[in-house]
Amino acid sequence: MRKIESNTIKWGVLGVGNVCEVKSVPGMYKATNSEVVAVMRRNPELAMDYAKRHQIKKWYSNAEKLINDPEVNVLYIATPPGSHAELCIKAANAGKPVFVEKPMSRNYDEALEMIDVCKNAGIPLFVAYYRRALPLFLKIKELIEQGRIGEVRFVNIQMYKRLNHPMNVPADDNWRIVHEIAGGGHFYDLASHQFDFLDFLFGKITKVEGFSTNQAKLYEVEDLVSGSFLFENGVVGNGLWCFTTGKVSEKEIVEIVGSNGQIEFKTFGDPTIVLTTDDNGREEIIIPYPQHIQQPLIQTIVDELLGNGTCPSTGESAARTNWVLEQFKRI
Repeated sequence: MRKIESNTIKWGVLGVGNVCEVKSVPGMYKATNSEVVAVMRRNPELAMDYAKRHQIKKWYSNAEKLINDPEVNVLYIATPPGSHAELCIKAANAGKPVFVEKPMSRNYDEALEMIDVCKNAGIPLFVAYYRRALPLFLKIKELIEQGRIGEVRFVNIQMYKRLNHPMNVPADDNWRIVHEIAGGGHFYDLASHQFDFLDFLFGKITKVEGFSTNQAKLYEVEDLVSGSFLFENGVVGNGLWCFTTGKVSEKEIVEIVGSNGQIEFKTFGDPTIVLTTDDNGREEIIIPYPQHIQQPLIQTIVDELLGNGTCPSTGESAARTNWVLEQFKRI
């Protein structure tokens, strides 16, 4: 890996949209030994506005100009997935490490291409699966590793969103339901977080069986996915994701069941872990989210690039999640 010739990570951000307002970019300029020196958005007025509001000194409306800015030594790709591979290749050609939003790409082949181009350029590739660094999710991992629920038997995921949710309304800025941009629908956007965290807990998934369909015909991508999956270590998983239910049916829960108890949690929103064991009954553990939810992961990236640690979310781990999503989609 090429060494960062600086004591400070100097970020350039490609695509300062909604995710950059609170979740990510403030975590970059608040992290230790880290600052944001330039941002880019195709609309120059919006790029300038973002830079002014966040007190960032440079802004661009052209991606190549930001990528080749000599002051920028690491690039954050915060655009929708449709441009991730293209921008990653340009960043690698410029010799600059890459941090890319999730899902890593529209499909598994693009993910592999991104890994290869970064490897050939000698630069690291990180992906924004930030739950791998959040205290709430690290606690879940700790409980499992401590054997609090015994030997893990299976995982069950349920995610139901209402039919009339704003996320289902086709619009110019609703790229998450446009196949050529997102690669899939809300399943790709939301279940990717769930599968990546499960990969963090149990290792890679080796087999997927199930189906995906479009029942409501609101848009072209899948709106219901159901199936089972098998981890390399023998843990079995099952899931149902439906984005067209009634409001009364809305729910999101992940259940991890073991030989001596179970853990329940929500991947999104509620920071509560429910631990129930044969020995001690029911216990609630609440670990609030940080203000800037990506900051803990960003700090691991900064630390690794400066030779002081390791980031747990890489191109290789994220590509495994793309593979899983694709297996469901092709069925």
